[in-house]
Amino acid sequence: MAPAQTAKADTRTRIIDAARELFHANGFQATTMAEILAKSGVNSGSLYYFFKSKDELLLAVLDSYVDLMWPLVMEPAFGATDDPIERIFTVLDGYRQLLAANSCAIGCPIGNLALELVDARPEIREKISLNFSNWCEAIRRCLGEAADRLPPDLDQARLSRFVLTVMEGGIMQARGHRRIEPYEEAVAQLRDYFNLLLESRAGDRARRSGSRN
Repeated sequence: MAPAQTAKADTRTRIIDAARELFHANGFQATTMAEILAKSGVNSGSLYYFFKSKDELLLAVLDSYVDLMWPLVMEPAFGATDDPIERIFTVLDGYRQLLAANSCAIGCPIGNLALELVDARPEIREKISLNFSNWCEAIRRCLGEAADRLPPDLDQARLSRFVLTVMEGGIMQARGHRRIEPYEEAVAQLRDYFNLLLESRAGDRARRSGSRN
């Protein structure tokens, strides 16, 4: 890439990074373009060269979340353990750490935007939906890898969405109460459910083995 192209790409990235951080901390509506300019350190001409409107910048931010979901959220969890079930709970623990680090004041960035922008343009809602779908697909991948330990009739897609619901609901309650316990309790209940699924499959295997002996 030529130096001029590199400089343009760097400027665009700085704008997106600044907007992503501000949208997460303050919300989309409350964040002004002036704040994005100040945080990114670029002038208004540069910002409007890349993004004609705040909505257009939001679309780029949502695209960046699609790109960052794997390296920032999933890859650390997947690298921490070879057990696909434990990978799911390592992902969930990452959100717990985020909550604890900011005293339960800031939640999931995509969840925040989904709640704030329910009446947004269709293309914005579609990108929010894509982020949720990609998250669920990563969890479904873990369930697929653990399929031999889970009931054979388990609907992995539905369970992956349920895991997302536990995460988002737990975060919302933790933020509302400004304490971590509601999130921890939600995840603990999910853990109990997974234990029941694992025990059910193990019991089926034991019964089949006993009937053959």
